[in-house]
Amino acid sequence: MKTELIQDAELVTNYINGNESALSVLIERHKQKIYSFIYSKVYDRDVTEDVFQDTFIKVIKTLKRGKYNEEGKFLPWVMRIAHNLVIDHFRKNKRMPKFHNTGEFSIFSVLSDSTLNAEKVLIKDQVETDVRRIIEELPEDQKQVLLMRMYQDMSFKEISERTGVSINTALGRMRYALINMRKLIEQNNIVLTN
Repeated sequence: MKTELIQDAELVTNYINGNESALSVLIERHKQKIYSFIYSKVYDRDVTEDVFQDTFIKVIKTLKRGKYNEEGKFLPWVMRIAHNLVIDHFRKNKRMPKFHNTGEFSIFSVLSDSTLNAEKVLIKDQVETDVRRIIEELPEDQKQVLLMRMYQDMSFKEISERTGVSINTALGRMRYALINMRKLIEQNNIVLTN
């Protein structure tokens, strides 16, 4: 069948141009990989089904708004959306660890549950990635002050001496860096809490 030979990028373009069946081909082509990826993180078929559907709702909305610009990297883009939705799921539900009920409660049955730790690590990694990406988008002078202050634990006096600007300028750059980060977080709908 010819559909298998059509590249993802061409199918995306066809869908954007009004060919609804092009999206069906894309979903059919990649559903097993995406579904398996989601399930490997949540270990729950119902949640996997919900996240899978939410992923494609977000894909459709993004494509319809003309905001897709991944240059032929459709699957990695969809996987990133699915990954972010899995993290959102964990954040929203602040899932409690599962423990086996043997009739008597044992704190060790809760402490030994590694899935909660895996979720926290996944969320922490995503938050750190999001923060790094946001910092990279800052103007160079703001990024420099923010990195010195937050990651090198330098005082504003030390930053002033290192950069050759007044303390007030360093403070101003830090302030604008934080304001710009907030704007970027809102624009990109990024959730930085766990």
